[in-house]
Amino acid sequence: MIDNAGGAVIPTGFDVPVEPLRRAAHYTGEPGCIAEARALASAFVDQLRTEWCAEIEDRALEEVMLVVSELVTNADRHSNGPYILELEGTDTTVSVCVYDSSAALPRRFPKDPERVGRHGLEIVHALAKRVTVERVPVGKRVCAVLELADE
Repeated sequence: MIDNAGGAVIPTGFDVPVEPLRRAAHYTGEPGCIAEARALASAFVDQLRTEWCAEIEDRALEEVMLVVSELVTNADRHSNGPYILELEGTDTTVSVCVYDSSAALPRRFPKDPERVGRHGLEIVHALAKRVTVERVPVGKRVCAVLELADE
C-alpha cells in the first residue's frame, strides 16, 4: 500500500498483492505437454517469489513440481481429451488443479511397496495439505493444496 502525504508517495511496507496469483493452461495431450506444464509451474513459483515476496525453499518447489507432474500425467493417461492445469497461490500455499474430460474418479490404491506403478495419487496425498476430487459438467477436477513453508 502507498500513502500520499502532501504529494509525496510514501511506501507503507504493505505492498503485498491482495488477490492470489492465478495461471491456467490448456493442453491437448500431444507429446511434450507434461514438460510444458512443469515449466508453467516453475515460472509460477518464480512469480510468487517475486510478486508475493514468497520465501519458497527448493523442497517446496520440488513438491509443487511433483504434484503437477503426477496430476497432469494422470489426466494425460486416463482422459480421452484435452485437460487444463490451473494454479493459484500466495506466499503460503499453492493450489494445483487439473480438469480433464473423464468422469471416472481416480482411485487411491492402498500402500504396497511391491506394486509397480499406480502410486501417483498416493504421492499427491502424502505431499498435499488437502486433496479434493469432484465431478464437473465435462469430466472431473482433481485439486491439491500444498503448504509452501514448514510448520
